[in-house]
Amino acid sequence: MEPNRFKAKFLNPKYWLTWLWLGIAWLISWLPYSCLMWLGRAIGKLMYCLAGRRKHIAKTNIALCFPELTSDEQEQMLKNNFVSMGMSLLEVGMAWWWPKWRLAKLSTIDGLEHLQQQEGKGTLLLAMHFSTLEIGAALLGREMPIDGMYRKHKNPVFDYIQRQGRENYHPSSQTIPRKEVRTMLKALRQGRTVWYAPDQDYGPKQSIFVPFFGVTAATVTATAKFAKLGKAKVVPFVQHRREDGKGYHVQVLPPLENFPTDDEEADAVTVNKLIEMEIRKRPDQYMWLHRRFKTRPEGEAKIY
Repeated sequence: MEPNRFKAKFLNPKYWLTWLWLGIAWLISWLPYSCLMWLGRAIGKLMYCLAGRRKHIAKTNIALCFPELTSDEQEQMLKNNFVSMGMSLLEVGMAWWWPKWRLAKLSTIDGLEHLQQQEGKGTLLLAMHFSTLEIGAALLGREMPIDGMYRKHKNPVFDYIQRQGRENYHPSSQTIPRKEVRTMLKALRQGRTVWYAPDQDYGPKQSIFVPFFGVTAATVTATAKFAKLGKAKVVPFVQHRREDGKGYHVQVLPPLENFPTDDEEADAVTVNKLIEMEIRKRPDQYMWLHRRFKTRPEGEAKIY
């Protein structure tokens, strides 16, 4: 895996606007936490008013996954979700650039012993796409070295800053492009902890259809395969904004028992049920803007 180094081409004029936006984001990130969250809520409300297609996607997902709610309740969840997404934009800067002592003041972490007991053993850290995903990885990553799977950005300057921010969580951490499966498996076999989030629709080639909130969903089988090939335990974790608005709570859950099995469908169901259970605790903080039900079984109409 290529080290994340600054390159002279990053100074090309075509990237100046990227540097400008990153510089503004860096400056804003140093505002007091209460100001950042106020600004995030305002951005989220504006996004709700201006969003078109993404708003439709989130509204459709919420209606599919929470049919027991009234239309007014679903709409309120949708509004709260956009506010949550607005706050998440500001949390990225906090995750990448805040020092550990400043983040520590805003966080409580429970269940860290489940990871500490795995020290020296391969561990697949099962994450979920909550809007707090970035800040959660930073909070936990500053406690122990975690290698993160990530999607490489098309803009090389942004990709450089993104990797730098995430690798700053801990001196021993590294980022692994999503396509470099061999690198990830090697890290697991070396006894490292690798962050991985399986709860998105990655298409039919690497998925099977199992229920998610009672809706047939293309679900990757890679969680079980990575655990088996990497000889690793699967340890889930979640993070949420606290209800008092004063920070974050990170929860590391016990390792999955009897996982993986020889039944890939049963394993996929296990993962989906776990994720669904955690989403129900804080549904407004989940990333409903993703087309989770994009891939449909043959002959079934498109949802979006």
